[in-house]
Amino acid sequence: MPMDTLWLLPALACYALSAALFVFDRLSGRTQATGYAVAILGAGVVCHAFDLAARGLQAGNIPVANFAQALSFLAWLTALAGLVMIVRLRLAVIGAFVAPAVTLALGAASLTMSSGRVVLPATLRSVWLPIHVTLAILGYTMFVLAASVSIAYLAYESRLKSKRAIGPANEGGPSLEKLDRINYRLLGWGFVMLSLAIVSGAIWADARWGHFWSWEPIESWSLAIWVLYAGLLESRLTIGWRGRRAAALTLVVFCLLVGSIVGVNLIFPGKHGGSFG
Repeated sequence: MPMDTLWLLPALACYALSAALFVFDRLSGRTQATGYAVAILGAGVVCHAFDLAARGLQAGNIPVANFAQALSFLAWLTALAGLVMIVRLRLAVIGAFVAPAVTLALGAASLTMSSGRVVLPATLRSVWLPIHVTLAILGYTMFVLAASVSIAYLAYESRLKSKRAIGPANEGGPSLEKLDRINYRLLGWGFVMLSLAIVSGAIWADARWGHFWSWEPIESWSLAIWVLYAGLLESRLTIGWRGRRAAALTLVVFCLLVGSIVGVNLIFPGKHGGSFG
């Protein structure tokens, strides 16, 4: 596992242990380990932040020079935002989905991350880089969390229909209405972030290459995903699709998002990097 800092492995270990504790509580129907899981997830966020800071100082720029680094940044933002939601909104249930997803993402990133300093090509050295990339990854973070909330919604609804307890007796889990409302807000914020990312990318492309759009695979798929999420939000506003249908559609669109990000970045990175470093 190539590593440039001492913080990546502790962060990954914390995420993995937190994921195991969150899942154990869900499977056992208890909340005895939830407090430890939240604390360990927080420790992972701190260690991961030190790793990102160290890599950023080494590279002299935001550490998103290739797909592995961008995936690591996405894992950190997801862990941080998920931690805030778990604590502020009392949504411990999503820890069983967020922590494993973060562990998987950072694990994949660490296995493919280049050792040594990754130097950005001249075409990517711009003040627009941190703006464009951060907005895009913030959007993806919101969509990861929306998918996690949707899984929780479907699991809770299934248990209610079968007249089983929706969670540990002492948990005081969220209502289906609350989960649906949170899902909608996450989708809305994710859509706004993705829209701003596309606009900032277009402005940057025009300043650098003289045209707003080049129809690269990543750009084309980003537009397609934007249209799908726009349709998902529109269906909630006009048709009134909520609850189970909205949760299921959120998961379908999210799977398409994951497939497009992974597939396109690995096969056709284009001007968005991933083929250097």
